[in-house]
Amino acid sequence: MREFKRLIFLLILFSCCFHNKVFSQSKYIYDLENNVILNQESPYLVTYTFLANLQEDHWHPEVAYKTLRPTMKYADSTQLMDLAIKLKQILDGKGVYINLDKVPKGLNYFDTTYQSYRYTLTERYPLIYLEKVDNKWFISGHTVNSIAGLHQDVFPFGSHRIVNLLKKSGTGSFLGLFIWQYVGILLFAILGIILYVLLTYFFTNILASVLKRITKRNIAKRIINKLARPLSLLIVFFTLFIFIPVLQFPVLFNKYSVVTLRAAMALSGTLIFYKLADVISAYMELHALKTENTMDDQLVPLIRKVLKVFIVILGLIFVLQNLEVNVTALLAGLSIGGLALALAAQDTVKNLFGSTMIFLDRPFQVGDYIMSDQIDGTVEEVGFRSTRIRSFNNSVISIPNGRLADMTIDNMGLREFRRYNTLISLTYDTPTLAIENFVKGLEKIVLDHPNTRKDLYNINFKDLGAVSLDILLNIFFKVENYTEELKARQEINLEILKLAESLNVEFAFPTQTLHFDKLPGIESLKDENIKSDYDAKLKAFLASRNTKI
Repeated sequence: MREFKRLIFLLILFSCCFHNKVFSQSKYIYDLENNVILNQESPYLVTYTFLANLQEDHWHPEVAYKTLRPTMKYADSTQLMDLAIKLKQILDGKGVYINLDKVPKGLNYFDTTYQSYRYTLTERYPLIYLEKVDNKWFISGHTVNSIAGLHQDVFPFGSHRIVNLLKKSGTGSFLGLFIWQYVGILLFAILGIILYVLLTYFFTNILASVLKRITKRNIAKRIINKLARPLSLLIVFFTLFIFIPVLQFPVLFNKYSVVTLRAAMALSGTLIFYKLADVISAYMELHALKTENTMDDQLVPLIRKVLKVFIVILGLIFVLQNLEVNVTALLAGLSIGGLALALAAQDTVKNLFGSTMIFLDRPFQVGDYIMSDQIDGTVEEVGFRSTRIRSFNNSVISIPNGRLADMTIDNMGLREFRRYNTLISLTYDTPTLAIENFVKGLEKIVLDHPNTRKDLYNINFKDLGAVSLDILLNIFFKVENYTEELKARQEINLEILKLAESLNVEFAFPTQTLHFDKLPGIESLKDENIKSDYDAKLKAFLASRNTKI
């Protein structure tokens, strides 16, 4: 409702603002003598004669039609007179303002684009042009043959007949418009409001219910509800755009009315696609939830933002183009400034490309635990500029994606198995049998644990250390995250302590023992019998090993 009130206000405002400008030219055109002499020596004089004799208060179609070049199809004066009126209605209906100051005044004007003696009245309608024939200028025969088709396009469904009906409502004028034109504005405003209400109701209720029954999904109704209002506005503005030529406003007033409606249609279309971006992102979110990759969940909001920015920029270009702004020159000017901006924002561009590479290569995803020379923590969010990582100190580290893409990342979250490698040190006074039983017990603990890998592990008496007997424990956990890994390590460590307690095995810790070979006042203990005793024990050990073999 508010949109239509604003539209009516704009139309009236245009009427007031451009009243003097429109009729200043009209006054110039009307300053003709009653006995008009047709002069066809230049495009200017032909255009001037044609427009001057088809004004409301200076109506001489019997003179205006002589500016048209007869053709085989249209040679009768009555036909040409009707075509002259229709051509004027086309120009006024579409708000085509002919600036007479720009029309060539020379006899031998030559158009280098078409390489002929011709002049196009308006770039919007290349078919409407003047041509030179036998040193006289005419509205071209090709234009004459095209008038009927152009008139049908400007006034579809026979809408030009409404003009005659509205004109009968009054011929008085106020602020440059006739009474019948104000009646037409009021009528169009009422019909526009009714059409808007009906379309909105149709889209949000009837069409949404039908689509829900067909697709069996409630998402269809959500889509229609988001698009109902902007789509209704687009249809209403398009309808007004088609039928506004019927009101035959003054040319400048009609020009700005048409420009306003075209810009309103472009704005409504932009709003539709803007809302559609939310619909597309909602559909992508449903599919992202079905995948295990959490990067998809982070990628959907970024895609939605990119789509919206792209739609807004493209929509702004279309709106400016429909407002008859020279978009090409504007973009050319912006490109120079954009070069300077790109040089100043090269770090931002680098981070943007880094974000693209992260999303394409997927070296990690949200929730992964990653490590490098500079970072150590869990990925929380991947943005356009930076990635946020939660450290074990519960602080958030933000790293620019340009730097992150160049780092060597160790993704601990992609590990299929998590390794637990440690040395269990026993004291040197531990009996050999106890060591053997302790190793067997460790193997049993690993095999019984539900989260250990059973096909690959190493449990061996590895080294005779400086202060301990070292047993290697190298196993792998099959767990999803670091928390579960710590829990599994705790369970294994507790079982190891229980095993050591049951076998009376003691763990070694760094100690120092001082040995004195000789004390003052005490004889050195050198006994040949000791050597022979150790020799005998060695022979016995070797004999026992041979017996076992």
